[in-house]
Amino acid sequence: MSSIDRSQAVGVKTYEVRTYGCQMNVHDSERLSGLLEDAGYVRAPEGSDGDADVVVFNTCAVRENADNKLYGNLGHLAPKKAARPGMQIAVGGCLAQKDRDTIVKRAPWVDVVFGTHNIGKLPVLLERARVQEEAQVEIAESLEAFPSTLPTRRESAYAAWVSISVGCNNTCTFCIVPALRGKEKDRRPGDILAEVEALVAEGVSEITLLGQNVNAYGSDIGDREAFSKLLRACGQIEGLERVRFTSPHPRDFTDDVIAAMAETSNVMPQLHMPLQSGSDTVLKAMRRSYRQERYLGIIEKVRAAIPHAAITTDIIVGFPGETEEDFEQTLHVVREARFAQAFTFQYSKRPGTPAATMEDQIPKKVVQERYERLVTLQEEISWEENKKQIGRTLELMVAEGEGRKDGTTHRLSGRAPDNRLVHFTKPEQEVRPGDVVTVEITYAAPHHLLAEGAVLDVRRTRAGDAWEKRNAAEAAKPAGVMLGLPKIGVPEPLPVATGSGCGCD
Repeated sequence: MSSIDRSQAVGVKTYEVRTYGCQMNVHDSERLSGLLEDAGYVRAPEGSDGDADVVVFNTCAVRENADNKLYGNLGHLAPKKAARPGMQIAVGGCLAQKDRDTIVKRAPWVDVVFGTHNIGKLPVLLERARVQEEAQVEIAESLEAFPSTLPTRRESAYAAWVSISVGCNNTCTFCIVPALRGKEKDRRPGDILAEVEALVAEGVSEITLLGQNVNAYGSDIGDREAFSKLLRACGQIEGLERVRFTSPHPRDFTDDVIAAMAETSNVMPQLHMPLQSGSDTVLKAMRRSYRQERYLGIIEKVRAAIPHAAITTDIIVGFPGETEEDFEQTLHVVREARFAQAFTFQYSKRPGTPAATMEDQIPKKVVQERYERLVTLQEEISWEENKKQIGRTLELMVAEGEGRKDGTTHRLSGRAPDNRLVHFTKPEQEVRPGDVVTVEITYAAPHHLLAEGAVLDVRRTRAGDAWEKRNAAEAAKPAGVMLGLPKIGVPEPLPVATGSGCGCD
């Protein structure tokens, strides 16, 4: 008997959440999971492929074919739902916020459609759809409750997202997110720090501060230095070993933030700073409020204050009107900035954005050729920058599920302070995710490092204890384990290749 069959036999309903898009959606999905578990559902096993009692799609609207992907997946579930009385399907997220009633018209077997501002209503809407036997479409126009107040199923015992704001005040011509997420709304600093302290008390040792435009934090509460103050305050929390944040905007990246990063010991030497284009002409067309000189100036200041900082970025290739000269300016910035990684995107029309109707859309063949040149250049730089790590002794936080080949190579994986991925030789001493090991780097590839010698030191941590405790609890309860309040999401590490998130920061 399968796990789902056993759940049904005892009257417990299962759920599955499928997530598309950016880090904000990943975090929202963990809230959706927490809400469903609070309502009595248990998580369906991995690979259940739509066999759960409730399947939730948390959608993204920033790609041209996002709707086609959604309706294809919904179509795949239609016969399963027809064969399983009582099964429910819900669609939320940015595409739901944008398309609203269209979803039920195109896929009438969907039971619930909800938006980005009212994710807390999901259990109620599911029950209402069940009782009334008709689809429930509820899209709030403004935030009803700050999502971090909702219960959340946290996937990691040692690392966590902490949302500090929602929404965005920018008007980038390629991005539809502000229209769907709304204007920026900041949390009170005291609420954020209380959540961080509670997480650390549970065993969390790494947090990632999350916002659509994270370093604009404070604009809603009238304090331009609020973000740097928040970083410094995190540095005072005992037991919090690593602080990261994503994603900032060059417009709001001020000297006080650089100083706070350099002077706060647990703020990691890592910065993800979206570039999008190196051409001033294209940046103006994108409505990006900085230019090449300003961007490179920030990079120079960060490197002066934090010499070992790893800087990553987002770049869009083939924005409407981009000339060969414009593209060469992007390559120039890449050479000057020497990014550790760049998450590169071929421009695709985002329905509802000004850029989608601009003239001089670039032919696909031209975009592809430029994209390949950019990727080749960045691969060379990434490899060269990684080679500089050889011989360095680094402390790694042991990660869970990072290395796909770790089982066959007898290695484990971890993240360096600058967030580089490192595979290391498995020591004789037991190490757990969340523990810290000290290694010497012996080899560099473009997207990872190797520490092939013996581990120099193993430090067992409270985070490792928390991971062990969680696993014991999940062994006793195969699905639906909650971790106490506040429960927030594990941050996915920055990908080692292109295609992360929506590239709209």
